[in-house]
Amino acid sequence: AHIKNTTAKVSFIMLFFFILPLAYADDILFFYRNVLHSVRVDRFHHHTVYTRQNASSTEQHELFMQKLQQCCVMFDFYDTVTDLKSKETKRATLSELVDYVSTNRGVLVDPVYPEISTMVSTNIFRTLPPSENPDFDPEEDEPTLEASWPHMQLVYEFFLRFLENPDFQPSTAKRYIDQKFVLQLLELFDSEDPREREFIKTVLHRIYGKFLGLRAFVRKQINNIFLRYIYETEHFNGVAELLEILGSIINGFALPLKAEHKQFLMKILIPLHTAKGLALFHAQVTRKACSIISDALVVRGLLKFWPKTCSQKEVMFLGEIEEILDVIEPTQFKKIQEPLFKQISKCVASPHFQVAERALYYWNNEYILSLIEENNAKILPIMFGNLYRISKEHWNPTIVALVYNVLKTLMEMNSKLFDELTASYKCDRQREKKKEQEREELWRKLDELRLQETSAIQNNRHEIQFTHQLTAPAGPQLA
Repeated sequence: AHIKNTTAKVSFIMLFFFILPLAYADDILFFYRNVLHSVRVDRFHHHTVYTRQNASSTEQHELFMQKLQQCCVMFDFYDTVTDLKSKETKRATLSELVDYVSTNRGVLVDPVYPEISTMVSTNIFRTLPPSENPDFDPEEDEPTLEASWPHMQLVYEFFLRFLENPDFQPSTAKRYIDQKFVLQLLELFDSEDPREREFIKTVLHRIYGKFLGLRAFVRKQINNIFLRYIYETEHFNGVAELLEILGSIINGFALPLKAEHKQFLMKILIPLHTAKGLALFHAQVTRKACSIISDALVVRGLLKFWPKTCSQKEVMFLGEIEEILDVIEPTQFKKIQEPLFKQISKCVASPHFQVAERALYYWNNEYILSLIEENNAKILPIMFGNLYRISKEHWNPTIVALVYNVLKTLMEMNSKLFDELTASYKCDRQREKKKEQEREELWRKLDELRLQETSAIQNNRHEIQFTHQLTAPAGPQLA
């Protein structure tokens, strides 16, 4: 009997907990989904009858806290047919919170700070999904936009108003906006949505301005992102925005360079020019490079990493160097004029007409022209040979015309040196032609000698064969 009772109990348990749930799984899931949905909707419709107009100060504070807690409920924006009313309610609540923090004083009391931190963290911090397009090209393809942006935008706006509120107390907020918070914020710069990156840039700038204790940490972590991008991943969507932040918080480097600034210049800013996606943030890199007082150091770095096979990058490098030369001191220019114009001379001789054209445009810049004129004794000998040769040989008539104008300008700067270089160039060309003729004559003689030897060998073979035939014994006589 005991065994029968035990068996019956086991059968009942199996039936109730295993067999029935499997048989009615769809109905059970439907029931729980409706219950959870009703709870979520109730959370967003609770207390909506109260407004700031008909609530006391205490009630407003309680309502503010409740709305912050309500906005921690998350929705799936990839599902476009469910929770539509709740999504709209949350959007309206977030909009009301933005307005409340923007227009009211005395709302940022101590208990509010953790609630705001929790709400913001819940809504914006997430693991970013991999790109939907593995071959995504930021220059040509449209970015993937954040599906939950109707809510997320309002969260970012609310957080900005919170940071900009006159009653904001960094001493209280630093318990919640700490290094972990900043690190998570920096990771969001890899979002493909440019709207989100723009908001994060503004938020991080406000945090940097208000939290003095986080400044060194922010700079260090930004540098770490750059180092990973340059030397490891070669992929990060927010490089341009991070460079803009650094450009706004570091206005030029004083000489002598601090260790931190020198490391940034030599290990990050200059090597960034080697990145495949340079075109996406080249404007920000150029502005940062031009803000550095030690222009000669930057130019040497660019010459070190000068592109060998990418003409588009060469054009960008030439443009950046021109902007640096626009602000360079004459004493700094003297330090880099020889290696710089050796590279410019190579660019002028480039078969790619855009590279040659961009290099020749340097002579349209009045300040650069004045630097060249001041140092023409050094620069003219470096440039003359390629310029003179290109004027005779280049395939593009536009380049030839530009070269003629440059040669004319150089001749007006120092006609005596120009004439000497012309005569020297012609003498060198004559010597080269003479050597070429001698080389051709040598090869001709070698060919003749080879033919003679070949002919002699063949004649010798014929003589040997003929002699062998004469001396060979006669065959047997037939009867």
